[in-house]
Amino acid sequence: MRWTLKPKPDPQTVEHLCEVLGVDRSIASLLAQRGISSFEEAKKFFRPSLSDLHDPFLMKDMDKAVARIELAFQNGENIMVYGDYDVDGTTSVALVSSYLKKIYPNVATYIPDRYDEGYGVSYKGIDFAADNEISLIIALDCGIKAIEKVAYATQKGVEFIICDHHRPGAGIPDAVAVLDPKRLDCDYPYKELCGCGVGFKLLQALNEKRGESFELLIPYLDLVATAIGADIVPVTGENRILAYHGLQMINAAPRAGFSAILKQVKKDHLTLTDVVFIIAPRINAAGRMKHGLHAVNLLIEEDPQQAMIFAAEIEEYNKDRRDKDKTITEEALAQIVELKEQERLTTVVYRDSWHKGVIGIVASRLTETYYRPTLVFTRSGEKLAASARSVHGFDVYDALEGCSEYIEQFGGHKYAAGLTLQTEQYENFKRKFEEVVSASIDRKLLIPEIQIDAEIDLGEITEKFHRIIKQFAPFGPGNMSPVFMSRHLKDTGYARCVGGEDKHLKARLFQKLNGRSIDAIGFDLGKKCDLLADGKKVKAVYCIEENEFQGNVSLQLKLKDVEVDSF
Repeated sequence: MRWTLKPKPDPQTVEHLCEVLGVDRSIASLLAQRGISSFEEAKKFFRPSLSDLHDPFLMKDMDKAVARIELAFQNGENIMVYGDYDVDGTTSVALVSSYLKKIYPNVATYIPDRYDEGYGVSYKGIDFAADNEISLIIALDCGIKAIEKVAYATQKGVEFIICDHHRPGAGIPDAVAVLDPKRLDCDYPYKELCGCGVGFKLLQALNEKRGESFELLIPYLDLVATAIGADIVPVTGENRILAYHGLQMINAAPRAGFSAILKQVKKDHLTLTDVVFIIAPRINAAGRMKHGLHAVNLLIEEDPQQAMIFAAEIEEYNKDRRDKDKTITEEALAQIVELKEQERLTTVVYRDSWHKGVIGIVASRLTETYYRPTLVFTRSGEKLAASARSVHGFDVYDALEGCSEYIEQFGGHKYAAGLTLQTEQYENFKRKFEEVVSASIDRKLLIPEIQIDAEIDLGEITEKFHRIIKQFAPFGPGNMSPVFMSRHLKDTGYARCVGGEDKHLKARLFQKLNGRSIDAIGFDLGKKCDLLADGKKVKAVYCIEENEFQGNVSLQLKLKDVEVDSF
């Protein structure tokens, strides 16, 4: 692991924040690191306000999109809400379709089949629209590269409004409106919305044009927060506002589908991290193992008993997903060893029997193991399909662009992408991908990095300190839970390995400087247990969390790494 201590913020800014906020230097430094320099900015950070959301009509083509939907209402046209089969896509479809159905009857939903149609806008979906006299498709979380498919739809008399957040290709589809803040010609102030976020901006604009109160939209924010967490977009700016208020909805008045999931896992208050690890995998499991429409049905269901039935079905899909994930990961790791590819700078594996719905998760697992740009391929009809994952700091989307001569279709983000290619191009692609990555990656990026916000003493860890840090939430990219480092630590004699196969480390760390000792848990750090033996001095990197045991709540360190302290 590389330990990287973030640069110290400007001392004058820190001093000013200490003064105007009445907080200690450690808190003021953490705020300054997050770009906060004034009382007003701190207020917006700690109390995100819906009034600070941007005007949706600042997004290019928003006026055209709203006008086209209003025209569809006036003409009594059939509208189809179309979205991808992952969490961002299914929440988007649930969001837009449920709002539209409250005000207009002729609304259908469509999620492409992962195996039959693949990612994004499909010819089959367009044909379905044309055959059912649907004249307007609102495409969510996809479509920015669907130039040929939009042209095909036009010939069939079907028009498109595209709401996407992926990077455009060389051209923009000739749709009625293309909403995407990443368009080079779009001046929308916040560029990092997820697909569901773009869908929400469309509803915000439509709602405003209809003269309705913004309050009507608040119940839908739980869906937006879920998509923000699941799609791993930055939890900054507008995303932070939407996630903050969406989490409040999930915890105060969860929709029937969320309540049904939470009853099964016996969880009540959720953080954004809980949404990512509890709700998102279950929504995803429907599209991975069966069909994304199962997830949409759960999300829009208003009857609690029916929602419990849907949730039970999805729980079975999730169990199946976990089993396949485990099996395929083991097979992929074995393949890397068998092919003696540990020395490569990339991981590219393929087996035609691997389940297409799980290869993205497996790619993430392989990246955790070998920490290098990774692709996992399987067969999809006559072609090969792959999911790509990257390491922090390396743009896998750009790397794929460098291999485009061998790729039939690809799309995605900096750290996650998907692609298809012809079977005969697999070896050419694999060779080229290694070449492109080898020529462009900084070798230090192949070593996992822990970014440390600040070095502190254990004596600074008080209830008040932690109470303020909790208010930094919701945490996510761009606003991660603060990570601290402390030196000159010793175990008090309780260090031991816990969990199956002694995977985890449990200890109580003591710092002589202030006489403070505190419990610590290190998941997957069992191998570091010997470092704490015989009173050796260590340094540790950790987050601070609450531990509840037999009704008692205390602070503990959640260790990220431990090393011998050489000072």
